[in-house]
Amino acid sequence: MANTEGPQGNYDPAGSTQMFRAFVDEAPQGRQQAAASSGPRIGLIVGIVLAVAIVAAVAWLALK
Repeated sequence: MANTEGPQGNYDPAGSTQMFRAFVDEAPQGRQQAAASSGPRIGLIVGIVLAVAIVAAVAWLALK
């Protein structure tokens, strides 16, 4: 009869725990990188909106 109570194969629960902890430790860094990369994107959007507003104001003054 086979021994069904012991671990089978090379399953290592401690290794799985270490990989999980490494994953959890890396997760906040990913969020920080996403927040840091959105900074220049927001500046670009604000710059485009300001440029459109200035062109619209100049066009409105020219047609007035």
